Amino acid sequence: MRFVSYEAGGEASFGLAVRDGVVDLKGRLGAPSLKALIADDGLGRAAAFTNAKADHALADVAFLPVIPDPEKVICIGINYEDHRAETGRAAVAHPTVFTRFADTQIGHGAAILKPKVSETVDYEGELAVVIGREGRAVPEARALEHVAGFACYNDVSIRDFQRHTTQFTPGKNFPASGPFGPWLTTPDEVGPLGPQRIQTRLNGEVVQDAKLEQLIFDVPKLIAYLSLWTVLRPGDVIVTGTPGGVGAARTPPLWMKPGDVVEVEIDGVGLLRNPIAAEA
Repeated sequence: MRFVSYEAGGEASFGLAVRDGVVDLKGRLGAPSLKALIADDGLGRAAAFTNAKADHALADVAFLPVIPDPEKVICIGINYEDHRAETGRAAVAHPTVFTRFADTQIGHGAAILKPKVSETVDYEGELAVVIGREGRAVPEARALEHVAGFACYNDVSIRDFQRHTTQFTPGKNFPASGPFGPWLTTPDEVGPLGPQRIQTRLNGEVVQDAKLEQLIFDVPKLIAYLSLWTVLRPGDVIVTGTPGGVGAARTPPLWMKPGDVVEVEIDGVGLLRNPIAAEA
């Protein structure tokens, strides 16, 4: 199943993405949000509506971030070997972790804003993992039991601000810099992680191309490690890292600019597309 958070007629809701549109679930299942449905272990109840008539055409809704209100967005850096090599960073024994604020996220189709204060706006196509079950010190062998589903993410970096200090936070938290979507795809739809291709395209040109099996720290390892030091709760988001090919590592650098369109596509998960616009 594919779950989407969206806005229609000025009201935020969520539902199932089906062939001819969106089946609204907010009214049918009585949950206020997709995160609340996940927390109530309610995704399975949506199966009863997979053949229902769509309430909205996809073209008539504004996509919201898959989880608009996560308690935590935990991002992983330097998690593909080719990206580690192009940054010149040393290999590490533990994941590189930083955080993104929930209010920086946008949905599929919404504009990424190039801030007035920077020209160094970089793409980072990534797999996002949405937690479905609370856990602390989760064994790696059971980590996938805590996953509600997967989505595409573009962990856009404002590179000069990212490099102001050794901490990534400023360059990762500009407004409208975290596209997340278009939907949450459940694990049964995706299948075992590994062979799926993750690709980023800028104006139709492939700029990143890898497979999920190339992750240095895979999803079970990330969940096991992160849950050692924080409680993972339903709706929390783990953004798992980007492959090589980022704009900052190119000669000359390749920065996103207003008028560009960036896409992140992951086999079996979805295709996330966003234009770039100038900050007003």
